[in-house]
This record gives sequence, structure tokens and C-alpha cells, in this order.
Amino acid sequence: MERSDCILARNSYFSSMKYIYFLLGVLVLITTANPSYSQLAKKIFDGKSFRGWEGDTTHTWRIEDEALVGGSLTETVPHNDFLVTTQPYADFVLRLKFKLLGDEGFINAGIQFHSQRLDDPPYEMIGYQADLGKDYWASLYDESRRRKTLAAPDSTLVDKLLKPNEWNDYEIRAQDGHIQLFLNGERTVDYTEPDKDIPQSGYIGLQIHGDGKAQVYYKDIVLEELP
Repeated sequence: MERSDCILARNSYFSSMKYIYFLLGVLVLITTANPSYSQLAKKIFDGKSFRGWEGDTTHTWRIEDEALVGGSLTETVPHNDFLVTTQPYADFVLRLKFKLLGDEGFINAGIQFHSQRLDDPPYEMIGYQADLGKDYWASLYDESRRRKTLAAPDSTLVDKLLKPNEWNDYEIRAQDGHIQLFLNGERTVDYTEPDKDIPQSGYIGLQIHGDGKAQVYYKDIVLEELP
């Protein structure tokens, strides 16, 4: 190899190494300044017990294959029922997997957040709900308060994203009144609360809706609290 070729090869090698070191430095800075989701997130269901949750664990809710299961496919669920966290949360990102089964009656479920239990009826909750079920998939509903859908995706988008009777990914992002819902990685709702009197903190509740022979599964429930 000519001397000039050796110099060019050496310079090319050092340039490549400098670029690699630069990328590694940038990565370190990003990681330090913005800790990743995995570093900040925590499991709020351990897959084995109801620790951190409260509700009707005698008749309505159970644990199967590291999933929280509510409802029945053989008996009509008599009324809405919620398994609720014992800790309230304000701003957060919540990720979980769900599966909703059933074909008789009203087949529906959802995830309450920034919510409270009601005294009458005691099994009901009031607050936002990331909804699940026909005509409600991946929409934002206001449970027991305004009693209406606040924001909903186009049905063609839902048909594209939803995997019926299978596991699906659901994500809720709530920060300073800005709420976003994601189904299987794609955003379905982007809503900003106009009413400053609506609470932006509260409990998380997993729902099985009444009036149907329905069964819902929730697992891999991970929450990241936001500053």
C-alpha cells in the first residue's frame, strides 16, 4: 500500500471513530437529561396479587395468567364494576394491554382515570374513561358526570387498528388537562379540557360494563408519573 493510501485510510478510520464517539456522547446527554420511559415507569399490577388495588375480588374480579379479569361469559354482569387503584395519580402515561370478549348484551369496558368512587351507587365511578367496546373503541367518555363521549376517532381508523377478541395495546397520556389516547401505537384522541373546574387528578379504575355477558382482560399495566 502506498504511503498516501495508508494516511487516507488512517484518517478515514479516525473520522469514523470520532463520529461514533460523538453519537455516543449525544446519547448519554439525552439519556441524562430525559430519563427513558423504562427508567421512570413502574408496574402497578404485579401479575400475581391485588396489591395496590381494591374492588369486588370475590365475585367480579380475578387473576388469570398474570392478567386482571372482570365479568363473565356465562352470566350477565349486573352492573358496572371497577377495580380501582389505592393511590391517586395526576399527570401520567399509562400503558396496558386489553382483551374484550362477549357477544350477548352490551359488551363494553374501559379505563377510568382522574376519577373517584361514588357513594351512591357505591360500585360506580365519576371521571374520565378511555372507553372500550363497539361504537366506543379508543374514545374518551365522561363517566357519571357529563355522561357523553368527549372525543372519538373515526370508525375507519378503529377498523384498521383494532384486533377484535385479541390482545391490544392501549395508552393514556394525561398532562395539565391535555389527554391523548393511543390504540396499538396510533393516536385516536387528542383532547384538551376546556372546563378548568374538572379535576385533573384521581384514581385509576378498570371497568367491566353491566348488562352484557362480557369478559375483559387487562395486563402489563405500567404507569409513568409526569412532573
